[in-house]
Amino acid sequence: MAAQAAAAAQAAAAQAAQAEAAESWYLALLGFAEHFRTSSPPKIRLCVHCLQAVFPFKPPQRIEARTHLQLGSVLYHHTKNSEQARSHLEKAWLISQQIPQFEDVKFEAASLLSELYCQENSVDAAKPLLRKAIQISQQTPYWHCRLLFQLAQLHTLEKDLVSACDLLGVGAEYARVVGSEYTRALFLLSKGMLLLMERKLQEVHPLLTLCGQIVENWQGNPIQKESLRVFFLVLQVTHYLDAGQVKSVKPCLKQLQQCIQTISTLHDDEILPSNPADLFHWLPKEHMCVLVYLVTVMHSMQAGYLEKAQKYTDKALMQLEKLKMLDCSPILSSFQVILLEHIIMCRLVTGHKATALQEGLYCVSVNCMDNAEAQFTTALRLTNHQELWAFIVTNLASVYIREGNRHQEVLYSLLERINPDHSFPVSSHCLRAAAFYVRGLFSFFQGRYNEAKRFLRETLKMSNAEDLNRLTACSLVLLGHIFYVLGNHRESNNMVVPAMQLASKIPDMSVQLWSSALLRDLNKACGNAMDAHEAAQMHQNFSQQLLQDHIEACSLPEHNLITWTDGPPPVQFQAQNGPNTSLASLL
Repeated sequence: MAAQAAAAAQAAAAQAAQAEAAESWYLALLGFAEHFRTSSPPKIRLCVHCLQAVFPFKPPQRIEARTHLQLGSVLYHHTKNSEQARSHLEKAWLISQQIPQFEDVKFEAASLLSELYCQENSVDAAKPLLRKAIQISQQTPYWHCRLLFQLAQLHTLEKDLVSACDLLGVGAEYARVVGSEYTRALFLLSKGMLLLMERKLQEVHPLLTLCGQIVENWQGNPIQKESLRVFFLVLQVTHYLDAGQVKSVKPCLKQLQQCIQTISTLHDDEILPSNPADLFHWLPKEHMCVLVYLVTVMHSMQAGYLEKAQKYTDKALMQLEKLKMLDCSPILSSFQVILLEHIIMCRLVTGHKATALQEGLYCVSVNCMDNAEAQFTTALRLTNHQELWAFIVTNLASVYIREGNRHQEVLYSLLERINPDHSFPVSSHCLRAAAFYVRGLFSFFQGRYNEAKRFLRETLKMSNAEDLNRLTACSLVLLGHIFYVLGNHRESNNMVVPAMQLASKIPDMSVQLWSSALLRDLNKACGNAMDAHEAAQMHQNFSQQLLQDHIEACSLPEHNLITWTDGPPPVQFQAQNGPNTSLASLL
């Protein structure tokens, strides 16, 4: 017995020595690989050689699986050799499933491999992989939550928002069970974001109410708490803006701006949460800062505060330029495109078409109505989104109205579909007000002045209720025009003067041009020669500015984009102000 025990002890010692030796050579190769990976610049080829050198030693399964994961990760992130990356990640996933207590390698392999499958357009391979990983990860809270988020994101990219919402609901309930109210809030807020995208407003309201309670009651890391609050408030603000309720959103927007100021003063707490399910963060605070600038720009544009919109766009683009030097996150490009879209609209309204043309172009502003029709018709064909459809149809109808009698049948058909009195398929306050304005514009051109006044007064009532200043200015000047045609000069003046004041405040060059022409004619009709001369001079100044801007814009090579409705852009334009201020660089 003693001899057997001694032999067993001797064998165990030899096995331990062998394991120790194996660990030492493995650690040496791993150290070399990491040194090459983190060199400046990285020496990826040498890193890969070091990791590949592990396999001839016939390592234990744990080392073999981990090495396959490391190789797959390096090849995936640093090379274009997706075939080898996939092979190593598949081996890591296969081997690690046979090893107990090996969750990090197992689930990281599953997560990376599903990313790679999606990159290769093999979504049908990614889904079952993630589902299996989710099924076997229920005892590992961090990975279970992370994989649920990942599968929900995959369904979202496929536009299957119902499945994504279901998964986020499962995640929220799981987080509640494992005692993570923080991650429960993240799941619920993510679900709220998708419900807003789906326009399921009846489900959004109770969900946001619950989220608000969870966020306020949760006591934890201050930065995590404030980031939850930013997420919650961003959803509230975008919900109001999507509904065209520009005035109602102001208290939420103010809270959001205060919240981001608070976050910017807090230092990152490096103490890890005690609950592994809490190891998530929504966005880096630098990204949140850009996002708050972005929703502020969106609000300023809807309200007609164009100087404010321009100021915050400049700040956001400057911040983006700094971030993109260090971070290539796709969300930053999305922020950049939305900001550029808004600054383009801003420049077009304020009479800077040539500048806007360096960043993008809207055909209506340069009076190219055939091109505008082609662009809107193409956009209409490409969208299934109800709100966007209504926005495009409203704009297309205004193009047809301005073109006169060329498209009467099509125009009547469109106007029936955007009749806010009866059958308007959207709930947006702003879009409904705009639809009333378009109906009023059409009635004006048809000479049905009483009907036009009714529509425009409805527009005014709605636009005043929510501070839609540009719509208010347009409605006032059009009403002024109607009263002028009807010979009611006093009432016309009562409309045109505030329209001019509001247009100057925005500033909206086109409405100023229109208002000054009407003021000139009004004062002439009333025998006010001095005021008529002053208004005529203003009209001449605005006309010259817009004409010069128009000529400059149309002479630029980018003007060719107005004919583009299919395929790649006709010309690859070089950005005039660097890649971070031009939409051309993102086409």
